[in-house]
Amino acid sequence: MFSKFFRKNASVAKQPQPSGQENASNAILTSKDINPRVNLHYGIPYTSSVMAFDPIQSLLAVGTLDGRIKVIGGDNIEGLLVSPKHFPFKYLEFLQNQGFLVSVSSENEIQVWDLEQRRMTSSLRWESSITAFSVIHGSSYMYVGDEYGMVYVVKYNAEEASLAPLPYYVPTSAIDEASGGSSSGQHSIVGVLPQPSSQGNRLLKSSSFCRVLIAYDNGLLILWDVSEDKVVVVKGNKDLQLTGKIAVNSQEELSQEEPSDDEQLEKEISALCWTSGSGTVLAVGYVDGDIMLWNLSTSVPSKGNDVVKLQLSSDERRLPVIVLHWRPKRSRDDCSGQLFVYGGDAIGSEEVLTILNLDWSAGIGKLKCIGRTDITLGGSFADMVLFTSGASVNTSGMLVLTNPGQLHFYDSTCLSFLTSKEEKKFTVSPIEYPMAIPTAEPNMTAARLGLICVDGNLLKALSEKISAAKLRRVEVSGKSAWPLTGGIPSQFLEAEIYKVERVYIAGYQDGSVRIFDATCPTFSLYCVLGPEVKGTSIAGANAPVSALAFCSPKLTLAIGNELGTVLLYDLIRTTDAMQLNFVTENGKEVYTVRGGDEPHCTAVFSFHTSHISTLQFLHSGSRLGVGFHSGRVALLDINTYSILFLTDSMSNSCSPIKLLDMRPSTETTSVIKDVGQSESKCMGNNANQEVFVVTKDGQFVLLDGNTGNIVFSQSLKAEEESTVISMHIIGKYCRIFHDLPHVDSSMMAWESGATHGSDNPLNADQEATSGASSCGNRAESFFLVLSCESALHLYSVSALKEGGTTPVHTVNLSKPCCYSITFKKDGKVVGLIVIYQTGEIDVRSLPDLRLVGESNLMFILRWNFKTNMDKMICSSESGQIILVNGCEVSSVSLLAFENDFRIPDSLPVLHDKVIEAAIDAAAYNLSPSKKDKQGSLPGILGGILKGLQGGKVEEQKVGFPEVGKSNLTHLDTIFSNPPYLKPSSVDFDEDDQNDAVELSIDDIDLDFDEHVVVEASSAKESNNDKKDKGKEREKLFEGATTDSKPKMRTVEEIKAQYGKEDAAGAAALARNKLAERGEKLERLSLRTEELRNGAENFASMAQELATLMEKRNKWWRL
Repeated sequence: MFSKFFRKNASVAKQPQPSGQENASNAILTSKDINPRVNLHYGIPYTSSVMAFDPIQSLLAVGTLDGRIKVIGGDNIEGLLVSPKHFPFKYLEFLQNQGFLVSVSSENEIQVWDLEQRRMTSSLRWESSITAFSVIHGSSYMYVGDEYGMVYVVKYNAEEASLAPLPYYVPTSAIDEASGGSSSGQHSIVGVLPQPSSQGNRLLKSSSFCRVLIAYDNGLLILWDVSEDKVVVVKGNKDLQLTGKIAVNSQEELSQEEPSDDEQLEKEISALCWTSGSGTVLAVGYVDGDIMLWNLSTSVPSKGNDVVKLQLSSDERRLPVIVLHWRPKRSRDDCSGQLFVYGGDAIGSEEVLTILNLDWSAGIGKLKCIGRTDITLGGSFADMVLFTSGASVNTSGMLVLTNPGQLHFYDSTCLSFLTSKEEKKFTVSPIEYPMAIPTAEPNMTAARLGLICVDGNLLKALSEKISAAKLRRVEVSGKSAWPLTGGIPSQFLEAEIYKVERVYIAGYQDGSVRIFDATCPTFSLYCVLGPEVKGTSIAGANAPVSALAFCSPKLTLAIGNELGTVLLYDLIRTTDAMQLNFVTENGKEVYTVRGGDEPHCTAVFSFHTSHISTLQFLHSGSRLGVGFHSGRVALLDINTYSILFLTDSMSNSCSPIKLLDMRPSTETTSVIKDVGQSESKCMGNNANQEVFVVTKDGQFVLLDGNTGNIVFSQSLKAEEESTVISMHIIGKYCRIFHDLPHVDSSMMAWESGATHGSDNPLNADQEATSGASSCGNRAESFFLVLSCESALHLYSVSALKEGGTTPVHTVNLSKPCCYSITFKKDGKVVGLIVIYQTGEIDVRSLPDLRLVGESNLMFILRWNFKTNMDKMICSSESGQIILVNGCEVSSVSLLAFENDFRIPDSLPVLHDKVIEAAIDAAAYNLSPSKKDKQGSLPGILGGILKGLQGGKVEEQKVGFPEVGKSNLTHLDTIFSNPPYLKPSSVDFDEDDQNDAVELSIDDIDLDFDEHVVVEASSAKESNNDKKDKGKEREKLFEGATTDSKPKMRTVEEIKAQYGKEDAAGAAALARNKLAERGEKLERLSLRTEELRNGAENFASMAQELATLMEKRNKWWRL
């Protein structure tokens, strides 16, 4: 989806190529190869602002201010949804247990996201400003309130993947008539809440969610019945004079006050929530800091029993009430519980979240505030959700989102402890969000992505250990107090056939290192290496990690820190001997340590106290190059655990070492060509090895690999140029060099690559120059790509040895560069990825540095590039980049042909369809109309419900309403028609349909003057319903009535007409009846045709009426 953000440089692609030679780069890398995408994302975005929770699937969604949505489940299951537009989200709600998420942006665009496909499936732009939004639980219907006081209905069709408005709306004329005013259209809607209904209540046919609470910004509260199209309850500021007493809950004590004289002033509503499961009591927060509890059980107010006011502070100036949430004391308790409040305190007071313990068992007018608790938060409050333990939730509690991007969970034990204490203010330590890859506390300081290229016993042993670690982690996570358990993790193979392909290594400020299995897009922690070695403290080992190196052939890890200490670990122990070699400038000491399953520390080097700036395994992993911040270079022998040499500073300014690598010397290369020796034999020869060194200030040094003597030294940049970022060598043999952290070059084979002569012009969009230096023997030349902050340089290595310092090509950069990497295609190094400090990204071909495509981290991840962010960038040879930004970790692929994670096959599943099917079936079988007919839940389905989370779940304790898709079908009929134009079948009960009987034609008297219908004893019809329908029709057609009124015939009338006679009379009667039957059939056919014509006329009239109402109320704004 990010391809459109890439801007192709067409002018570059059309530039002519030099005659006489083939441009290999054009044939290998094209703009079609560029396709940026996010492979994985961990952590909470720092711009998070709103949350939504699906209690059935146990999934949490977090919306941000930059158009992203983070979806979080259990067991490190996370997903990132990115909107095409960078706008904040105002509202976020799940279509619970359906696999869809609905968001409303600040630009009033309603978006529907498919969790299974991880993409947006439909969107709808609303012309007016959306000021209220709510999803009807268990359905795909949504209420939308706007700035003009209108409430509409929108439906998402999953089969067609379409989001469309429905004809139904709440007419403002009815609101004005019921409220006694005419200004509802001048006040915006601030809240729409479907009224909860208790299951089993059959007073209203199909009564589930047929009522909605509408709140206006002027304080007006309307309870609207969508099935009857009428106002049920009206409450507002004028009702405040009926309040007997006002409860003022200050921080000191609970007191009682009489209402003031200005209570009838308009009070603007800022928050609201239901405080009873039956929808009879509503809590409303106001801009002036007041909280009102309204009794909506009756529309006729009685003094002292309708509303009571709570105040968190006695100050005149108070903060608006921003958030209200209610948790009942017991699952079916309508009279007591906890009210969670954010806001309402005095202006200037400390930011807290307030919990009020309320009880009104004696009536709302006698409400009691049993206690109050203020919780001091760890950051600025953003949003909160409440959890109720049940089938899909481990534990009950409160989840709070604070800025920047922090999740804190307060479980029920913690909340009970807080509310039981006499103190009123607490600062507690909640359960923090368990980050899959920790980046803070301690802070991450270095990172490395290591590719596992080894085979055989080492790979098998590592794979078995990682598989065992995964199983242990799954067992531990099942006992965790963290409430989220949703999603299905990636299905990993058994230890016998599972093969580790990548590891992600992170170093931290406290000296610890964490190793993760990065084979799948769900990273799994393998082990944690602390600063202590086998329980033995080592001086300097707890310093911040500054450099990491990984040797794939030997599965060896090197860790360097800011105090100059180097630690070597074997991920797999190859011998029974457990020895620790402690090496200093004075010699080596060997210690015997106890064994274990974790990686074994084989050596500790401490011979120079300078900050380690880079580490690199050399010579097939038998050597370790160490670059110090002081400009010195050391070469360590890994086989003998000894120091081969330690040089003086490589530059006069003691500039830090940026890059290290080793390759055979030119003489050795010639020998290989002449005698046909293998490269591995050459690499095994200790003689004729050259060490490449580049300092931060651009000094290029070539060292003797045995003695450390300087063979060649040359400055590669002018004094006024910026610092060196990275170095890469391409040519006859292509080797990758770049800055820490980077892809492990020791894993990359020496290979043939494309070469270009010095006469090749540079084709790029930036200013380019061409050097005139000779490249020597081009068949054996190496080219060095030097990335600086302000330019990219291409040098000939042979020309540098001869003293030439002029680059073959130079590309001047308009933006400061901070990182660059090379990547391969079909086993050949073909391109260079350049990342700038502005977050922009270039993809260039090699060796001509031609611009192929460009993008930006802001488009891909919505990230702004931050200081030192480049220190945690690591990459693979296929162009996969892992970045860290604050608490976020993400893997980005820029190349279309890269799919190391095998996405989407190996992605974890966000929506569990098994749970969806089980819950829908359970809700259907537990519905009131099915309980008597089908009894209890079938054994197999019951077992599924009980086993979804591995524990026993009692039916009455399931943490979600017993509402399924089957008992919301009445909403289809209601919302498919404008108000007052519903067909008469809306109120026809399902049970009545089952009891319907067929009428014989002999029971029908087709007299056009009077229609008589004979009703069987089993068929019952309410006269009140007929009267109500007559009133509705009379109201609709302004008093018009119908001429034909059906009436029922009694049993005696039927007997008188069909009484017994003699045989002759009976035969004559039969003949007459047969003739009458034929006449009836003919007349019935004529009457049917007339009814059909009448129905068409009625439909036309209804359409005209709807058009008239549209023009009058101006409701159709889509």
